[in-house]
Amino acid sequence: MSADNLLARISIDPNICFGKPCIWGHRIWVSLILDFLAGGMTIEEVLEGYPSLEREDVLACIAYGAELA
Repeated sequence: MSADNLLARISIDPNICFGKPCIWGHRIWVSLILDFLAGGMTIEEVLEGYPSLEREDVLACIAYGAELA
């Protein structure tokens, strides 16, 4: 999956979560997922904790962080 396709999974809406970047269709902040990963959680552990997410959603969070850096 290309970076553009992954980034399309990220939503920024001033009316949802105070405009913080979220996973599209969810109220889960990108920063939350990145914090989990930075803290040592694996993608599989994140998905276990948030079963409504897909692997590509977590990869989209990583791609978003890379884009900002």
